[in-house]
Amino acid sequence: MNSSRTSAHLSRAQAAPFASVSTLVWLGVMVLLWGLSWPATKLALDAVPPLWLAAIRFGSAALCLFVLLAIRGSLAFPPRRDWPIVFSIGLLQMMAFTGLGLIAMTHVDTSRAVLLAYTTPLWGMLVGWLLFRDTPTRWQLLALALGLGGVGLICSPWEMDWSAPGVVMGSAFLIIAAISWSLVILHIKRHRWTASPLSLAPWQMLLASVPLVAFAALLEGPPTAIAFDRRLLELLFFIGPVATSACFVISAEHGRRISTFAMSNFTLGVPLIGILASVLLLDNRLSPLFVLGLCLVFAGMLLAAAAARHASRQAG
Repeated sequence: MNSSRTSAHLSRAQAAPFASVSTLVWLGVMVLLWGLSWPATKLALDAVPPLWLAAIRFGSAALCLFVLLAIRGSLAFPPRRDWPIVFSIGLLQMMAFTGLGLIAMTHVDTSRAVLLAYTTPLWGMLVGWLLFRDTPTRWQLLALALGLGGVGLICSPWEMDWSAPGVVMGSAFLIIAAISWSLVILHIKRHRWTASPLSLAPWQMLLASVPLVAFAALLEGPPTAIAFDRRLLELLFFIGPVATSACFVISAEHGRRISTFAMSNFTLGVPLIGILASVLLLDNRLSPLFVLGLCLVFAGMLLAAAAARHASRQAG
């Protein structure tokens, strides 16, 4: 899962219109790793309770980034002006999104989880409309209708068994997580950055880890029952240091070299890879109704990205 990525590319200055081959390769690696982190997370949940897994993920990723910044000589406490965005990303995007998402993944299959989590752009339009009076255009309204129609199909009683324990709650948690992420995106767009997103990232991850550890200890008990065998350690290393901290560095270093529109379309590959990997590695099965919902959601997100780009060009 990759809830730490947004600040790394939404806060950058106008990117060059053409990206180098190396940039595209690095971003392709990033998208691949983020997509594969979803089935890896599902496998790790067989051995680690969800809140402890979220805490381990961000704790290990924060440690890696603290070491990296210290080696670079750029480790510093966040400036006061960046405190609001540190709290917003740390508590809403990292703690709430990941905590709710991992709890949900113990009740729903990975394909459904990754798709519902990535409906964030749709909720961002709706929240921006309701809270900030960002009146959507006709194309954005069409995008919202298509996307939410897809969500409705995926969560309908014809597609999933509402009587199964935790299924409705898990789907609701994923939608709440996506809305939390959308609130952060709206905050990032309005925030005036003092420090770079990369220099703030380990502090945000540390801030997410502390309450996650507290909630995990309170709700799931001590981690002494977790059997840390070699397979689990490999999964934890992939989920934390690789798919969280290393991918955040890639996003921060290379994401700024392409436009926001290109980056948005690039990261649409994450749920596609996550769903495909879940089918191949976890034996998830996709019903025709799910595929139809998937197509509607992706059509809505692509249309929303295109409409946002058109609106920004007109404003410019």
